[in-house]
Amino acid sequence: MSTAGALDGLVIADFGRVLAGPYATMILADLGAEVIKIERPGVGDDTRAWGPPWVGEESSYFLSVNRNKKSVTLDLRERADVESARDLVRRADVVVQNFLPGTMDRLGLGYDAVREMNPHTVYCSISGFGANNSLPGYDLLIQAVGGLMSITGPDAATPTKVGVAVVDIITGLHAGVGILAALRHRDRTGEGQHVEVNLLSSLLSALANQSSGYVAAGVVPQAMGNRHPSVAPYEVFDTADRPLVLAVGNDRQFGALAEVLGLSELASDPRFTSNSSRVAHRVELFEALAAAFSRGTADFWFEALTERGVPCGPLNDIADALALAERLNLDPVVSIDDPRREVPTRQVANPIRLSVTPATYRSAPPRLGEDGAAAC
Repeated sequence: MSTAGALDGLVIADFGRVLAGPYATMILADLGAEVIKIERPGVGDDTRAWGPPWVGEESSYFLSVNRNKKSVTLDLRERADVESARDLVRRADVVVQNFLPGTMDRLGLGYDAVREMNPHTVYCSISGFGANNSLPGYDLLIQAVGGLMSITGPDAATPTKVGVAVVDIITGLHAGVGILAALRHRDRTGEGQHVEVNLLSSLLSALANQSSGYVAAGVVPQAMGNRHPSVAPYEVFDTADRPLVLAVGNDRQFGALAEVLGLSELASDPRFTSNSSRVAHRVELFEALAAAFSRGTADFWFEALTERGVPCGPLNDIADALALAERLNLDPVVSIDDPRREVPTRQVANPIRLSVTPATYRSAPPRLGEDGAAAC
């Protein structure tokens, strides 16, 4: 393995706040980039105040997306601090910002101004609704107006948000992919460019089969609880002790399921011989399977069905999920030793595995402004 990260030598000026931008830049920092985070004096990133939970006096929310970064405080309302920011972008390979559209232009730090100062810079703008719309974009709002809440929850009358700011995370990943693509172009040509992503478009893309169902077939999807509009059985079943998720994706798996449950006759029943027929008769199928699942525990069925290649699993909480990842040797948690902390900082590991230039954990998330103007 190389001791250098895949993105070693890249300098990122990070004006991002909250989640989408910081998540993108943390992923890039894990892969070796030097990320200099610009924050407001005395306040910093909004998420520094988002708690509980707290780790000492620090927000676990902020800690989750800001490791491997330096923190510099600049008041972008002050001319001298704006000049410091310009000094930074002049030497930066990448600039990331998620202010309301137009804000960075007014500060003299928009894409056109930065391109004049440094034509090699990859400039990434993250917004809620695109560059021509100044509407503020928060994840819950985008989940609502972007249609995600309309397909999430027990039924159409109970719109429900996803339990994490998933639109911000998806947008951050899109931003990271766009930045890397632009850097590849720059490697070939020396030319920087503007990368633009927004939360609404990212969500519509990530809705995948659901948005395609409307765009391609004119079908407006509705909330179905834990069921799937196109696959059955693909939902949650009660067992003798706790819920079990079943995700049968093909006829072979269904045949194995029926045999393990002692219901072999279901595999030859015309109502259930294909996925489309199972979807059409999902209510009758659910009733037959639910009665069988009630006769055993979740762990019993998990072991018996997994042995036969049937995708299923118990309904875990996050502690259970991390324990499962540990048992599967996925190393989901890292401890970052940092002289700025009295004890190591525990974090969820970067999920990307590179065989030669793996992710590294060089420093815990920074205290506000601790790296000073010298980092610019």
